[in-house]
Amino acid sequence: MAAKTDLASPNISKLTQRLDNIFRKYEQKRIGMPKGQQAALQGRICSARSGLDYRFPDTSRPYHIASIGKLFTMTLIGMLVDQGKLTWHDRISSYFKQEELERLFLYKGRDYAGDVTISHLLGHTSGIGDYFEGPVNSGRSFADSILSEPNRIWTPSELIAFTRERQQAVSPPGSRFQYSDTGFILLGQLIEKVTGSTFGSLLRTRIFEPLNMRDTYLMFYTEPLNVPAPAISPLWFKKHDISGFNSLSCDWSGGGIVSTTDDLLVFSQALHGGRLYDPSTLQTVTSFPHQFRPGIHYGLGMMEIQFERLFFLLRGYPRLRGHLGITAAHLHCDPASDTHIVLNFGSDAAMHQSFNALIAIMSELKKAQVL
Repeated sequence: MAAKTDLASPNISKLTQRLDNIFRKYEQKRIGMPKGQQAALQGRICSARSGLDYRFPDTSRPYHIASIGKLFTMTLIGMLVDQGKLTWHDRISSYFKQEELERLFLYKGRDYAGDVTISHLLGHTSGIGDYFEGPVNSGRSFADSILSEPNRIWTPSELIAFTRERQQAVSPPGSRFQYSDTGFILLGQLIEKVTGSTFGSLLRTRIFEPLNMRDTYLMFYTEPLNVPAPAISPLWFKKHDISGFNSLSCDWSGGGIVSTTDDLLVFSQALHGGRLYDPSTLQTVTSFPHQFRPGIHYGLGMMEIQFERLFFLLRGYPRLRGHLGITAAHLHCDPASDTHIVLNFGSDAAMHQSFNALIAIMSELKKAQVL
């Protein structure tokens, strides 16, 4: 295969037009939007090697990035590993009091809290329940609580307590993949215990400020470098715009960050470019042994899209590394071509269509030999 070089200006212009057509098509569909509401679709695609630097629309607006925030929590853990302050295989019971882990890892009468490691939490194999989408023993689901208690501020301890009091562990640690936001809340608490600093301040001083991510912040806890922070884009969850709900405080270290497509592009370039931690650390988190969904595999706080497993005709598409958010938020990188894709549909009803859009984008990038 011939080495890829910068695309000539006419080719960039044609590719830009084709990408515009894709974004306008999906914007007009208003996927997941109630009648009369305007879609807030945003996209950012950059490939420095080919000279592509695309955005839709022309200006970006801050939005809640949902579980893409798990990449930031994983990054802080990686930094602490590099500093020798912890290891991937440390048992979390070394950092928490016994009562803080009580009943969280109780499975079939045995308490496995002493066996759970940091890598178990990062890789969603600890066996802990999931407060956000997991089944509950009684009462309403957590998702219903977000809508029924819009003014409630959730603390990290309350999120953990929800799992302790109303859910059960799903397996012994290391035996099963089960996605868990609760596990990532524990990671946020562990980071605070190890450093003596707040999770929000660490995000700011170790990631946002060094990368000049001026519009990114931990919602309800910190402010962006560019103040005042504007209202975030609509966030449609179960047909309700929850962007102004206090109950959106339910994410924290599992995905409570507000950012922009521009800032997320900067983060993705730094993360996959090896600027945030040691190459061996990046190699550790980019092994993807577990299936999250068909075609989507999971490592330690990072996803990999394997297009050939989504549909056999997509064989030959590069595998993208990054993460998804429940409201059809995407952050992906093809390391081989140094191509980065940021998408936000802003609705939990738009995930399927967002993948259709992603595949269409990938097709155009392949045709233009960006990938």
